[in-house]
Amino acid sequence: MKFVRSLFFSFLTFYSFTFYSCSSGSKSNEDDDVTSGSIKIAVDEAYQPLINTEVDTFTKLYRYSKIAATYESETEAFNDLIKDSVRLVVSSRQLNDDEKKYFTKINLEPRVTKIAVDAIALIVHDDNNDTLLKYERVQDIFTGKIKSWKQLDAKSSLDSIIIVFDHAGSGNVRYLKETFFKDQPLPSNCFAANSNKEVIEYVRQHKNAIGVIGVNWISDNNSEEANNFLSMIHVVSLSPPFNAPYSDGYFKPYPYYTALKQYPLVRDVYIVSREARAGLGTGFASFVAGDAGQRIVRLRGMLPATIPIRVVTY
Repeated sequence: MKFVRSLFFSFLTFYSFTFYSCSSGSKSNEDDDVTSGSIKIAVDEAYQPLINTEVDTFTKLYRYSKIAATYESETEAFNDLIKDSVRLVVSSRQLNDDEKKYFTKINLEPRVTKIAVDAIALIVHDDNNDTLLKYERVQDIFTGKIKSWKQLDAKSSLDSIIIVFDHAGSGNVRYLKETFFKDQPLPSNCFAANSNKEVIEYVRQHKNAIGVIGVNWISDNNSEEANNFLSMIHVVSLSPPFNAPYSDGYFKPYPYYTALKQYPLVRDVYIVSREARAGLGTGFASFVAGDAGQRIVRLRGMLPATIPIRVVTY
């Protein structure tokens, strides 16, 4: 028995030494573990409503944990990850090639966890009747071929289209560039309003505007803030691209239509962590990707990465 006990503790000591040695590629607060301690994270501001709820729930369940979330543009969030000023990032993209090279150079392999399926929502003023748009028309708007509402409807009382988005370095803008612009510059009738909330407010005050936001800001029917936003604006229904399935219909950016691939402007959401050990970042990522965290994703009106299955015993 003494031999077995001695062998066990020898193994435990070796395992602990090996595990923590592997974490040398990243500075970290060794005082934290998967359910306690304090860390900083960076979040694309498009996901502020979701991550606010996830952090609040996690820290209430684990009262010795503290997660300080900074909501900023996608570009700023990944810059903070590279600088090691945050433990993880929540974003609609994974690492780009330059970021991968950097982490390879410092002998660190970040962990990527898919947590949700998200959509880009287009919003217009409450008095704007152009709430059904073909995918190709949206493409023409964002590439500058269509610059007036009268080009969509000759009877429209509105004229010049103003396109408004959150941040120049946001995931929303990057998605639009990759989908519609490729290497082209943004059209001259685009500008940034600094946040998704400010995009909604701008559209509320300008009848000729079309806003680009993360659907997370308006998709939770149980959120007073989301319902207030929805009372101010219209959410545009889009058709899929020509010749795609369901291209004769129009769909809103909500989970049912994203799950069926009917709404066209859809993207995945990830947690990208530079944590090389089982710290609080790992615990939080596991929580968000787990059953409880995925139920929060669903309650916030987004499509979970893994759908929780209800097991009924007869």
